[in-house]
Amino acid sequence: MRQAKKLKASYCDIRIGRYRNQNVMVRISPVPGSEKPNEVPVIVDRDSFGFGVRVIVDGAWGFAASSVVTSEEIARITAEAVTVARASATLNSTPVVLAPAKAYKERWTSRFEQNPFDVPIAGKLTLLLDAAREVKAGRKIFGSAGWLRFDSTDKYFASSEGASIQQLIVQTNAVLLANAVDIANRLSRIRNYTPPPLSAGYEYVAAMNWKENALRIREEVVEHLQAPPVKPGRKDLVLLPSNLSLTIHESIGHSTELDRALGFEANRAGTSFLTVDKRGRERVGSGIVSLYGDRITPRGLATAAFDDDGVKTTKFPIVSKGIFVGYQTTREQAHLIGEKESRGCSYADSWSSVPFQRMPNVSLEPGQSETTLVDLIAGVDDGILIDGRGSYSIDQQRYNFQFGGDAFYEIRGGKQRGMLSRVAYQSRTPDFWLSCDGIAGPAYWQLYGLLNDGKGEPPQSNAMSHGCSPARFRQVNVVLTD
Repeated sequence: MRQAKKLKASYCDIRIGRYRNQNVMVRISPVPGSEKPNEVPVIVDRDSFGFGVRVIVDGAWGFAASSVVTSEEIARITAEAVTVARASATLNSTPVVLAPAKAYKERWTSRFEQNPFDVPIAGKLTLLLDAAREVKAGRKIFGSAGWLRFDSTDKYFASSEGASIQQLIVQTNAVLLANAVDIANRLSRIRNYTPPPLSAGYEYVAAMNWKENALRIREEVVEHLQAPPVKPGRKDLVLLPSNLSLTIHESIGHSTELDRALGFEANRAGTSFLTVDKRGRERVGSGIVSLYGDRITPRGLATAAFDDDGVKTTKFPIVSKGIFVGYQTTREQAHLIGEKESRGCSYADSWSSVPFQRMPNVSLEPGQSETTLVDLIAGVDDGILIDGRGSYSIDQQRYNFQFGGDAFYEIRGGKQRGMLSRVAYQSRTPDFWLSCDGIAGPAYWQLYGLLNDGKGEPPQSNAMSHGCSPARFRQVNVVLTD
């Protein structure tokens, strides 16, 4: 801070961060030319430590970073950031304006009981092997795999405005996969067990019921292999949170990032059809559809006490009773839409990355407390229940899309029937959400998360959760996939 002030910077902040990521995986498949199983373990453990400095000089940003965390290097990098800012100022026609932010001095830790990095890798491999072997034991199972991922972020933020904040965030993720093959008909199907990724410790792994779910997906993947293909056409859909979360992410989450709406972000996954003139006026859903952004929901992947601008996180409306009402913003964006406060959506994926606007948790409000999943299904004569993520595609304005899934069940006469295969649904964002006529109550609300959401150049990756209850959508176009 002294160095920045000496060099005439009007603002300065520093982030010192230690990032650790551990991936433990087991894959079981036949040895080529044999029925003998080949068990392959994979272990990746990464650790990164360093700092980044931002400054504002003559109304322009400057940034520089280093992995050598010493007083001398911090002073040198601060001077380098000032040099970058001065060079940028010669081309910057609009000075940076930061919304006011209180100077907090706090320490915060995400909620966890057991640090996953304290658990020996041997125990993690044993758990994954036992589960993958249970899946592979099925007669028609070609292969299986299990995966555990743990992330730890320990970061300190200080600013020339007086902020001093340290945060420790621990996240846990797991997947168990079954692959069934019908060689005679040249068919292959996959079924996943994917517990929602959460900000949680190793205690979450113990609650995942590995054996029970291994047996379940072993049976379901065989049913999927034998399931008849869907008959395409307009059908009612009941989407479980494991599927709907991705649709929320792509259609509402990305379209309400302010930098996309303004055209500042375009090359990485496009802009947005929700331009600033539509805020407060555009109907993008039915009257029961309300979505909000937040970084405060317990165990959410984007949950933190403060963003990377030092702004205290909060909850804010994005869609209210079907009307688009709010964007995700940072301190330097708020004034661009006439707001006086940031929504706390600044994030950098590393000490060496520049913080910019990233998606928070974006969630759908649940329906009436008395509405159940059975009620949603009972109201469908010809439709499909969809579970889990599949392939997807969406255009550069977050408008036209297609989504698949991991498992599909026919609904006929208000009852859930057997599995279908080769299903995808297509729509336009406002048409899709306007067709929503039923949402299950709070008892069914779940967080599902995404771990590697890319944005920016050079690209950065962040994680966020999308909470929702099962929801029903009327007369959505269903297609037969390859």
